[in-house]
Amino acid sequence: MKISSSKSSLLAGIQTVLRALPAKSTMSIMECILFNTTGGKITLTVNNLDLGIETVIDGNIEEAGVVALDAKHIFEIIRKMPDSASDIEIITDSNYQTVVKCEQVVHNMSGRSDDEFTYLPDLDKNDNIVMSQLSLRELIRKTIFSIAEISEDTPGQQTMRGELMEIKDNKVRMCSLDGHRISMCTMELRENYSDKKVIIPGKSLKELSRIINGGAEDDIDIIFNPNHISFEFGSTKVVSRIIEGNFFDVNKMLVGDYETKVKINKKRLTECLDRSTIYVKEGDKKPIVLDIKDDSISIKINSATGNMNENVPASKSGKDMIIGFNPRFVIDALNVIDDEEIELDFVNSKAPCFIKKDDMSYVYVVLPVTISAV
Repeated sequence: MKISSSKSSLLAGIQTVLRALPAKSTMSIMECILFNTTGGKITLTVNNLDLGIETVIDGNIEEAGVVALDAKHIFEIIRKMPDSASDIEIITDSNYQTVVKCEQVVHNMSGRSDDEFTYLPDLDKNDNIVMSQLSLRELIRKTIFSIAEISEDTPGQQTMRGELMEIKDNKVRMCSLDGHRISMCTMELRENYSDKKVIIPGKSLKELSRIINGGAEDDIDIIFNPNHISFEFGSTKVVSRIIEGNFFDVNKMLVGDYETKVKINKKRLTECLDRSTIYVKEGDKKPIVLDIKDDSISIKINSATGNMNENVPASKSGKDMIIGFNPRFVIDALNVIDDEEIELDFVNSKAPCFIKKDDMSYVYVVLPVTISAV
């Protein structure tokens, strides 16, 4: 194989596929980037079997071929090439010995064949949806924070490691939960699609969101298969395994019988809650206490290091209420809401708080903490 490409193209492609590099692996081939030019394009791929990323970069192909190169090694070689360098050449012989050179800089490294490399699955594109890259990135941003951080070996809870993507009519909803809170965000699609439900690993979604850089006019094609889901945009393809199992029926939580409704400035509430975290240590079960009256919420916390009491103006309908929460769970939800004013709905002091919009485009459910634990 003999190719040449600019430093910027090589670096951008490598950094994209590196998102699929496993933190650790018992198979060294998973720590490699596959350079494949047999299809007339310079295609880079990393696949750890749970997540695979493939991208095509610009460049010239003088001799077609395939070689697997240690991902971190080739990344460092390309990254440290002179910024003023002309095109970088990558040349591989029949034994996969590889030369990477540019002007006076020459590196030699050992490559590998693709015999042990697992190529990305070729998915049937008949079952797909199309949406904007911006919309998908926003769906992920507004829900990803409440995925449960549990081991892959934890029995019976694997679905909580992922997010439910649900397609119904002309809407897509993404939902995550961790046992203390639920996050839901819904957006409209441009057309109607058949109903779909799939659980996507949180790690796959996090890496996907980091490489989507398109706007509202840039499409992403999402392809559904029984064992995989694929996201294709521009010159990049991201393929993830899906998580098997049944996701918690979040619709059961969406009650409509609220005893107390509060409208409040999001920024004022967020800043107040953030100040309260001064008195919450890691692992501390001390809650903040919300004392809800007609025209304000009094936010209080008592701890071994001190206490705080602050009033935030609010508009309330319904009953007065005193309820306790972990402030970080509420802050996480507030941080991804773009509205200036938000609504908090309460059933009673022992039931969850619902932070939601009237059109249900977002719903955040936060379980309370027993105030007697203060």
